[in-house]
Amino acid sequence: LHCLVTGASGYIGGRLVPELLAAGHRVRCMARSPGKLRDHPWAHDVDTVRGDVQDAESVAAALRGIDVAYYLVHSLRSGADFEDADRRAAEIFAAQAHACGVQRIVYLGGLTPRGIPERSISPHLRSRAEVGHVFLDGPVPATVLRAAVVIGSGSASFEMLRYLTERLPVMVTPSWVQTLTQPIGVRDVLRYLVGSATMTAEVDRTFDIGGPEVLTYSEMMRRYAVVAGLPRRLIVPVPMLTPRLSSHWVGLVTPVPAALARPLTESLRYEVVCGEHDIATYVPDPPGRPLPFDEALALALRRVRDAQVVTRWSSASAPGAPSDPLPTDPDWAGGSL
Repeated sequence: LHCLVTGASGYIGGRLVPELLAAGHRVRCMARSPGKLRDHPWAHDVDTVRGDVQDAESVAAALRGIDVAYYLVHSLRSGADFEDADRRAAEIFAAQAHACGVQRIVYLGGLTPRGIPERSISPHLRSRAEVGHVFLDGPVPATVLRAAVVIGSGSASFEMLRYLTERLPVMVTPSWVQTLTQPIGVRDVLRYLVGSATMTAEVDRTFDIGGPEVLTYSEMMRRYAVVAGLPRRLIVPVPMLTPRLSSHWVGLVTPVPAALARPLTESLRYEVVCGEHDIATYVPDPPGRPLPFDEALALALRRVRDAQVVTRWSSASAPGAPSDPLPTDPDWAGGSL
């Protein structure tokens, strides 16, 4: 199949491309800044085009001749207009995919809490859900995968977990650390994304994807400490820490800036647990998969320590300060000793 990957300069997109190539698919990447892709080892094995999901003409040019289109574009901006912008982009993409004869759209969104109206949840979770609805309501069959916390070296969720646990032996934390969530290893996310390409035309629905365990964020931090060989962490939840305040707390302690931490922490207020595992009917789980939480953690930590982090949450955004530590720096670089 001929696949288009939007968001190829991002965390998931940059890892999906080589997986699609390994599965025997041809790949075209669409990026606003194609130069960001040139240093990837797979750069010469794909066709790269310049495009913006807000521009119908460039989207149409990227989709011509494509069988399966992966939509991995998310806005993490704040303000009243980002939901409208995300909706318009999805509508443009759905319309142009139909015009170009695309057989399937695959979208990775976020798990939404059950029992709570979508209009009542955080703006960023609501926007993710709305983009999924746009594709499912459109004429092109769609696979909408919904994931909670993604555990993988370089993901924003993993970096939050890693820095909070490693830097704070004693934590005064927001109440959301007691909220249940269902984390999933990035390897399983990629496996489901690749498998979605070959779904038959009658499949047009959402799939909840998650690992085998349901945990609170505080349990994840304690489990991280065990896997990383750290002393036991003391975690004291404090109800008055709002998402806004806790985003500044996360921005202070971790490399994830407060502007990105805020939508993440707003989403962590809600219990997000898979309601089904129907994806296994179409993309069967091999033995031992989905990966248990501790195994996904161990794999991510090994990548970090071996300086083999292929993509990071910041891949699609502006680079950090020149003084920021590199993976090859000593353990104490950029931190405290």
